Amino acid sequence: MLHFSSVMVNTDNLKQLVAFYSQVFGKDPDWQDDGYAGFETGGLYFMIGSHDKIKGKSRDSHRLLLNFTTSDVNGEFKRLKPLASAVIAEPYSMDQDQSGMTIATLADPDGNYFQLMTPMDDKAN
Repeated sequence: MLHFSSVMVNTDNLKQLVAFYSQVFGKDPDWQDDGYAGFETGGLYFMIGSHDKIKGKSRDSHRLLLNFTTSDVNGEFKRLKPLASAVIAEPYSMDQDQSGMTIATLADPDGNYFQLMTPMDDKAN
């Protein structure tokens, strides 16, 4: 059986992306070397790597969507909105499926989309 342990976002601007996600997570990386950084996030690692085949911003921002859960989507959206390179979707409720889930979508400095969303079992936002 496999266990999902991490995700890595590659970039050609490691310093900028590490600084951005340090603000998103509210802490410095748990480890860092010349070409990589990693944030421990609830038992999983969010890693950022410098890669020589990556040039510029993401060309297909919809291909990979990073999801971060929080009970306070609206509060985290207000905190992160000034840091994000773009707001893709303001907080909205998924009332049509009666889950009570709230979601907001932003973009990081490389143009990668990330969502703030209430936990699947949390009806509060």
